[in-house]
Amino acid sequence: MTEPIIRASYDDLTQSLKELTIPKHRVCIVGDSHTIPLYLDRIRAACQPVFTEVHSFMWQAGEEYKNLDSIRDLIGYLLKLGFDRRDCLLALGGGVVGDMTGFAAAVYLRGIPVIQVPTTLLSQIDSSIGGKTGVDFDGYKNMVGAFHLPVLVYTGISSLSTLPEDQLISGMGEVVKSALLGNADLFAWLRDHVQEIKDKDPAAIYQMVLDTAKIKTEIVKADPTEQGIRAYLNFGHTIGHAIEKYKNFSLQHGVCVGLGLVAASYMSMKRGLISKADLEEIETICRAFDLPTRVSCLDSDRILTITRSDKKMVNGRIRFILLKAIGQALIADDVSDQEILDGLTYIMEETE
Repeated sequence: MTEPIIRASYDDLTQSLKELTIPKHRVCIVGDSHTIPLYLDRIRAACQPVFTEVHSFMWQAGEEYKNLDSIRDLIGYLLKLGFDRRDCLLALGGGVVGDMTGFAAAVYLRGIPVIQVPTTLLSQIDSSIGGKTGVDFDGYKNMVGAFHLPVLVYTGISSLSTLPEDQLISGMGEVVKSALLGNADLFAWLRDHVQEIKDKDPAAIYQMVLDTAKIKTEIVKADPTEQGIRAYLNFGHTIGHAIEKYKNFSLQHGVCVGLGLVAASYMSMKRGLISKADLEEIETICRAFDLPTRVSCLDSDRILTITRSDKKMVNGRIRFILLKAIGQALIADDVSDQEILDGLTYIMEETE
C-alpha cells in the first residue's frame, strides 16, 4: 500500500502521476455533478502531460445513486471507449465517488488501476485510503464491494475551501472517531484547535488531515483485509450505519458515525472501560464541531434489527468496537442486544 500524498494544492499532481509505475495510456476521470464542474478542468490539465488520452464521466451526486445501476453506466462507457488493462480510472470526489469508482476498477476486466483524488474531508482522511470499495444494495450500505488498493491517493487540501458546512461537519465525525480509536494526542489537539478547524485555517486543516490519515494508513498496512485490528476503524459504524439506513440516508454519514460513537462510548462506560468524565469529554468535542449527540424519532427495535444485517457479523454475532480508553479501541464479540438497546436509548435522551 502506498502512502497518501497530502499537499496544499494540486500543483504536484502531474509529477505524482508521472512517478506511477503503471502504463501511461488512457485515463478516465470519474466524478459527480458536484465535483466535475468544480475540478475537472484542473485535474484534466494535470493528467494531459502524462496520459495519451484523458476522458471523463459524471454521475449524479448523492448516496441514492451509489448502486449497481450506476456502475453499469460507467462500465458501458468504458466499453464504448475500448478501455483495456493498460488504462486506469481516476476518482474525483468524496466517499461515494471514490467507493464506486474503486469498485468499477476492481471488477472491470477483473481489475484495472485506480487513482483516488478525494475532495471532501471525510474521503481525504478515511474512505480514499485502504482500498475498500463498494456500492449499496437494496438499502444496505456497501454490501457489494471488493478490496482494490489505489495506485495513488493524492489529496489537495485546497478543495476543502469550497466544501459546504454540512460536509465539513460530516467529515469531523470520522476525524473524532479516528482520534478516539487510535491517537489520544490527536484527540487533545482537536480539543485545543476547535475554532481554527471550524474557520478552515489552512495550517490547522493540513495538520488534522495529515494526522488523521496517518491513523488509517498505519492500521490498513497492518491489516489490509480486515482480519484483525482494521475492524477498529468501524468504531461508531455499526449503530451509525443502522441509523443512516433507518433515516433513509437523510442524515450525513459522519453525523451518523458521531451518533454511533457516542452510543458506543456510553456502552464502553457501562462496562467500566472508560469513565463518565471520558464520555462527557467525547460528547463535548462532538458538540464543539456541531455533531449532534442525540437524535429523535428512532425505533430502537428496528435499529437493532438493522444491525443484524451488518456485514461485520461473525458467526451470528456483531464484532462491536468499544473503547478501553480515549485513543484505544478493542473488539468485543460478546455485546448483547440489551447493551445495544441501552446505547440507543442513551442517544435518544433529551439534550441537557
